[in-house]
Amino acid sequence: MFRGLIRLFAALLLTGLFVSTATRADNGAQVYTGTLGKAAIVLEINPRTGEGRYFYKKYRKDLSLDGVLDGETLVLEEGSRMEDSRPTLRLQPTANGWSGEWTSTAGKTLKIELEPAVIPEVPADALPFFTTLHDKYPYEYLRLQGVTLKKGKTDTFMGYTLQWWTEPKTDTSLFEVVSGYSLEERRRINQKLMARLWGEVLSSYGCSGSYAQWSQPLWMSSTVMSVRISSDYYCGGAYPDQSHDALNIDTKTGKLLTLDDVMWVGHGKPLHYEEYEDFAADSPGSSTAWSNYRANELAPWLVAQFLKLYPNEMTITAEGENDCGYNEDYPWHYPGWHFTEQGINIEPSFPHVAAVCGFVDWSVLPYNIVKQHPGGAALQLP
Repeated sequence: MFRGLIRLFAALLLTGLFVSTATRADNGAQVYTGTLGKAAIVLEINPRTGEGRYFYKKYRKDLSLDGVLDGETLVLEEGSRMEDSRPTLRLQPTANGWSGEWTSTAGKTLKIELEPAVIPEVPADALPFFTTLHDKYPYEYLRLQGVTLKKGKTDTFMGYTLQWWTEPKTDTSLFEVVSGYSLEERRRINQKLMARLWGEVLSSYGCSGSYAQWSQPLWMSSTVMSVRISSDYYCGGAYPDQSHDALNIDTKTGKLLTLDDVMWVGHGKPLHYEEYEDFAADSPGSSTAWSNYRANELAPWLVAQFLKLYPNEMTITAEGENDCGYNEDYPWHYPGWHFTEQGINIEPSFPHVAAVCGFVDWSVLPYNIVKQHPGGAALQLP
């Protein structure tokens, strides 16, 4: 699938069969290709705000831009605003793009020539993820041109055979399921898994600092599965950070599940609101209604359940142990979660300074309780 994308892209280059020039991203930015000195680059810029970024095609790594439109000249500075001195780009409009100079902090200058990017069409056998990039995020679509995945080990988890894939330059990895489900089920599941892998590739290239990612299967059954996606990263700001997300998938439909799809303790019809999906997806539903439900109904209900199930872990002791505040509502507003053999593991969320409090394995809500409060998706739970 992925090598087919690159082969077809090369064929389009040779034949000139480009039919898309959709270079305006959803955020109003314009995408250009050209050269900085002798090096090929892709640049995205919103002339109105002066916000942008670019990457060298050789490296694909983002370099941030910010600046102003001074008359007809776009004056941009490259890199972090925290730097005392930064390279500068001065661009003037041409009949078909921009032209100007890049100046280093040492005074070296290189010529820049840019023209609107021509976006190759999406191959017929490509993931739906690439269609989303092509239509909404052409800068990211161009970044992945020429990128391939490397086939890795094959292993077995809970009776299902997994084929691992890695993007060598970013060292990001995830697996496909190659046996244990029907052909159509595997197709839908793997679309979600590979979309997330490509999203991780883009996250790594889009990070100005360091980005380390790893993943592991957590639970697989005939109806649902959970996969952990973890990352340690520093992309600017005051401190490094980390993320531990779970992809929870309805294996019969291939759809990503939210906690509210599985369990609903509120009034009325369950909401389906996605904070994010893969690399770039719109979130249906009302975020306000969803946030109100999480804060006013779900979180207090979870606290009450866990106080009954795990009173020692939930209660602050006189000696100052267990001082993470698990018995308060706020850590349970937006919990992470995944399927386990005994029930759903609900993971409290904390700000960075208290992130260690989020790493718990005791907060499992048994399936006999979960099944009393069915969510918006028809599921056969373990």
